[in-house]
Amino acid sequence: MTDKSMTSIADRYYVAILLPMTETLQIDEHAYRRFIQYFLREPRFLKTGGLCINPEAGEIFYLTRAEKRRVLEIAMEEAHGKVPIFAGTWALTTEETVATARDVKALGADGIFVTPPGGAQDVTSCWDADMYPEVWTDMIKAQDKAVDLPIITHPVSGSRPPFSPGLPLNATLQICREVPNIVGWKMTYGYDGFRIIAKGLRSLDRHVAVLGALASRFHEYNATGIFDGTLSGFWNFAFEPMLDHLDAWKRRDLEGACKIWDSGLVQLHEYIADMGRLHTRYKTAAWLRGLIPNPYMRPPMPLPRQIEIDTIYELLKNLGVSVIDKSETRLLAVQARETGFVQV
Repeated sequence: MTDKSMTSIADRYYVAILLPMTETLQIDEHAYRRFIQYFLREPRFLKTGGLCINPEAGEIFYLTRAEKRRVLEIAMEEAHGKVPIFAGTWALTTEETVATARDVKALGADGIFVTPPGGAQDVTSCWDADMYPEVWTDMIKAQDKAVDLPIITHPVSGSRPPFSPGLPLNATLQICREVPNIVGWKMTYGYDGFRIIAKGLRSLDRHVAVLGALASRFHEYNATGIFDGTLSGFWNFAFEPMLDHLDAWKRRDLEGACKIWDSGLVQLHEYIADMGRLHTRYKTAAWLRGLIPNPYMRPPMPLPRQIEIDTIYELLKNLGVSVIDKSETRLLAVQARETGFVQV
């Protein structure tokens, strides 16, 4: 971290926490409570961590407003104020997004996690964010006016390299200038885009935390000194070695950081970091660790393929973390057929 570390509520290690489902694709409340406690039992995390509830990794796009509220209720009950909580507000319409933001405030969360709108190509794949930043800015401002809470962004767009899949520089800086409540920027970028956006954020007249997302690059990001914290789904399956790695960097123990990184952590992260399979692999890895009961996601999110299961299993074993029995990894196809999934 930089010398600006821990200067705001955003300068922490936020977990974009996934959401366990039952075999009938209902929210598994018991498993979710147990999963949240997995993070809260770690004293180091209580000092430096935070939870992002209802992120993309938590399948927010496939939850009703009532379900999003219930998921946040559970998290608030389990956390008891031990760590800060930001909660996602995404919905198809601005009206429902604002209503969901009001739910977040009513439940006492510390801030909102905002995602660009979904729907027509005009506001998704064909959106020119630099030319028309108001497509998202107006939605953020509507939420900000309704709740007046700290905001962390999830800046995804159809922008061209080097910024894809994140928001381009000009739009990023304009949105930050127009919405002072933005305290953190999730860095949804490859390495070159990360460097450009991070330097742009540092040029602002206030601190907006640079929050690493793609953990396969955390080693390099720490080496550059532009790293204030995280908002990342990679914590869901590699929590302990990631904490050890970042702790080594904070101590400026380069040898120790490199040893942890090269012990199998980088290989695991690089495999998970396929942007077209990212959330499927998050959930698969957490299941293989024994942290959640299964890797099921609501369609159109897909099941993992057996080659992904086998590969992730071996990468986890090579890293030296706990995993479920190998025999359990072969039950997925049978369970998938029974629950109506099609395994390819």
